[in-house]
Amino acid sequence: MDRWVWLCIVMATGVLCLSLVQPCRADDADVEDDLDVDMVGSYEDLEDDHAAPPPVPKVTYKAPEPMGEHFFAESFDRGTLDSWVLSSAKKEDTDEDIAKYDGKWEVEEMKDSKLPGDKGLVLKSRAKHHAISAPLLRPFTFGTAPLIVQYEVNFQAGIDCGGAYIKLLTQTPELDLDEFVDKTAYTIMFGPDKCGEDYKLHFIFRHKNPKMGKYEEKHAKKPDADLRTYFTDKKTHLYTLVVNPDNTFEMLVDQTVVNSGSLLTDVSPPVNPPAEIEDPDDRKPEDWDERPKIQDPDATKPEDWDEDAPAQVPDEDAVKPDGWLDDEPEYVGDPDAVKPEDWDEDMDGEWEAPQIPNPACEVASGCGQWKRPMVDNPEYKGKWKAPMIDNPNYQGVWKPRKIANPEFFEDLHPFRMSAFSAVGLELWSMTSDIFFDNFLVTNDRNVAERWANDGWGLKKAAEGAAEPGLAAQMMTAAEERPWLWVVYVLTVALPLVLVLVFCCTGKKKSEAPAAAEYKKTDEAQPDVKEDQEAEEEDKTSPEGEQQQQQQEEEENEERPADNDQAGGDKEDEVEAASGEELEDDILRRSPRNRKVRKD
Repeated sequence: MDRWVWLCIVMATGVLCLSLVQPCRADDADVEDDLDVDMVGSYEDLEDDHAAPPPVPKVTYKAPEPMGEHFFAESFDRGTLDSWVLSSAKKEDTDEDIAKYDGKWEVEEMKDSKLPGDKGLVLKSRAKHHAISAPLLRPFTFGTAPLIVQYEVNFQAGIDCGGAYIKLLTQTPELDLDEFVDKTAYTIMFGPDKCGEDYKLHFIFRHKNPKMGKYEEKHAKKPDADLRTYFTDKKTHLYTLVVNPDNTFEMLVDQTVVNSGSLLTDVSPPVNPPAEIEDPDDRKPEDWDERPKIQDPDATKPEDWDEDAPAQVPDEDAVKPDGWLDDEPEYVGDPDAVKPEDWDEDMDGEWEAPQIPNPACEVASGCGQWKRPMVDNPEYKGKWKAPMIDNPNYQGVWKPRKIANPEFFEDLHPFRMSAFSAVGLELWSMTSDIFFDNFLVTNDRNVAERWANDGWGLKKAAEGAAEPGLAAQMMTAAEERPWLWVVYVLTVALPLVLVLVFCCTGKKKSEAPAAAEYKKTDEAQPDVKEDQEAEEEDKTSPEGEQQQQQQEEEENEERPADNDQAGGDKEDEVEAASGEELEDDILRRSPRNRKVRKD
């Protein structure tokens, strides 16, 4: 039973290992309702040629259209940037060569597009500043409805260092989209960003101090989810931000929540400052004692304490090894060395041959003057120091006193941010060909979901239909991670070997039951059973039949007659005694008392 349990465990482990490789997933959404799917080939062709690969669905693209309340929607399917404004400003505090926002933008299809006709906004330049923006249909004001921001990003060439985040530009009289730069006021910044091995998904909002009138950036906590795949798989991903009137927020990637929290408790620095702060004018008193321990002032150095004793002394028990060559130096001049021809003794001094190890010392125990080795001095104590005791004047670590925070306020509704009237992309990237598509700003979840299904859902269906099979995915994954070959071998070969071992080489059941079984039943034990078998064989053999017949005759002879009772008491006693002796002798010679063993 145990081996079958182990077999099941091994098989389950193999299935788990295979599950580490992403399987081929086909999108089973309502393609018939929302998509026009044209299957290449026909069922008759498949029946005629079973070896042909399965047909690949061809998804026809249809531009999404916003249905319902929205403030901004852009799919770029018109192929122009008529509603967008390219910034012509220069970035301050930057070298003149790279200060200008001269990065190129184009509206085009993705390089490896699975949806012919689907266009988007593409960042074309690398190592340049890019800035482009577009006005909303009307300003968004934070009231009783949520804010939902949604757009798609595809890092077609991967990403080395750069961002793909969006800014919601604050509605102010100074807002000029032609002069859009990094210092342009914004209400919210949201989206992916990466540099080195730091993968981020930003959500930053600018909160206005109602007491001082100043703005301060508040950063949402870092997501717990691993974001690496979204930057490296070269697939189109849907980024969504939802900010609710109850001060909660959600950040989603591909309609899956990767981060959530509260604007009051899950941002840094916190929205509301502390009610008390440390007094900046408070100073530590000069006599404040922060020392928890001090040297004992009453301690004195012992009289026998020798501070001058060396830490090590020569070992008096050491003896010079036999064969030590006192008169031989450790190094001698190289006898084969020759003074260079260009050696000038006036300039270079007297020439001396380079030193080499003395060959005579190689076979000896040592050369040169012998010295006793040094050992630790048992009398060494070092410099005397007074022991440490608790400080009776210890007052603890000094801290400034607390005073009321003059800038304290309590804003219980940070959701009520500054209205914004435009969206913008202000980016620096070391990688080109970043694809943006299907921007949406709305306050209705249903509108956002419908827009996502009509846009990103279409891309997902097309990419899923074009994905390779399981075997191809496993091969690709193994090329990126060679250790997966070990997993494949163990997953396939190990269960097969174990099945053969367990099924074909099991132990034979023993003919004799275990000793413990006899304690539970009345079955005869092996030695008794063997005796019974031996007796049965004796009875069936000719010799056994003759012995049995002889035994019966002897029993008949020793049986006294029933009517023979006329003899006297003495004769009866003699006959009884002789009868008992005869019976004992017969029993001793009886084959029943013999244990006939098998050869």
